[in-house]
Amino acid sequence: MATLQIDSVNVFARSHYMPFFSRLGEYEVATLDDHLFRGPGRYVEYWAHVASFVPMEDWGLFDFRMQELRAKYGAVDGWFHAHAATVDWVRRELRDRGPLRPAEIEHDSRTAPRGPWWDWDAVKRSLEYLWLFGEVAIAGRRGFERTYALAEDVIPDSILAEPVPRTDAIRELVYRAARAYGVATAADLADYWRIRDRRAVLAAIADLVDAGELQPVSVDGWGSNGRSVPTWVHKDARLPRRVDAAALLTPFDPMVWFRDRAVRLFDFEYRIEIYTPASARVYGYYSLPVIIGDDVVARVDLKADRATSTLLVQSAWWESAVPEDAAARLAAEIRRAARWQGLETISVSSWGDATGPLAAELVEAQRHGSTPVLGAPADNLEE
Repeated sequence: MATLQIDSVNVFARSHYMPFFSRLGEYEVATLDDHLFRGPGRYVEYWAHVASFVPMEDWGLFDFRMQELRAKYGAVDGWFHAHAATVDWVRRELRDRGPLRPAEIEHDSRTAPRGPWWDWDAVKRSLEYLWLFGEVAIAGRRGFERTYALAEDVIPDSILAEPVPRTDAIRELVYRAARAYGVATAADLADYWRIRDRRAVLAAIADLVDAGELQPVSVDGWGSNGRSVPTWVHKDARLPRRVDAAALLTPFDPMVWFRDRAVRLFDFEYRIEIYTPASARVYGYYSLPVIIGDDVVARVDLKADRATSTLLVQSAWWESAVPEDAAARLAAEIRRAARWQGLETISVSSWGDATGPLAAELVEAQRHGSTPVLGAPADNLEE
């Protein structure tokens, strides 16, 4: 875990809570909230993979991205330049009033006697651009609502004063991606931080090979037409004698977030169906990949029904390779998920070829019909 992707969908649990549950089991979500959101801390949000948490001291690593995004969206013929008056007003609000939640800025934008009634969508867009450009930082969250502040009010002066040169930053980010993945292609390493400059990524890989940090390898099955795809292994990577994991994953877990890698590793093809009409969904609104052993063997669509304190298994599907104990181990993970979310009961639908075996293991569970219970509206602004 070199970064933690943020996502606003909250049907079962918000995505940034899931990787720690997958790796550590049940934990107190409030503890993570305190660590990430409240007051001056060790972590800050930025467009690292997409919207993600990164260590505060890494702010300067993304200076090259801030400059690239400013060049892309701050051009004289673009929206940002055309709405300069609104942008300047937002800057003044944050300078004069300090960190503000969007609701506080919205109220002032419509009622302040000192200025016009700004269009609220323009105010929100200004905040997002200023964040992407590194002028604004996220000072915390209340619930899931961001608090915005000028970067100098959040990021220590010592960090702001030392932006990392582009070549050095990309080299460091490629190194961290390689350390996180263990073994990876150039595409894997680039996607970890969404670095679009392939030439810069390959140059960073070459530097790391020369420095002894990475070693070229070949991986059986990674390639086409008899040719293997160039691949590198990190010097500290270790091949375990066996892997015997059991975990529910968010679709935005680094294990599976790069779909090409998920196909290479697990022969697992994933498409999120939040934006797919309900009648056209194949697996469900927000299905979670399931690791059993060392493979993705299933996917389950979970919904936390808070009103009835019930974990709803909306659908469950097997992949091609299913171990004999898969249903029992998946049932154990479902029970663990319900406890983690403080839900008292479990109900399993009949939608999907894994629901029958799963229900047979979850002898305490209720059953509900095969018609999927729709999730919350797709309000995924972080994407």
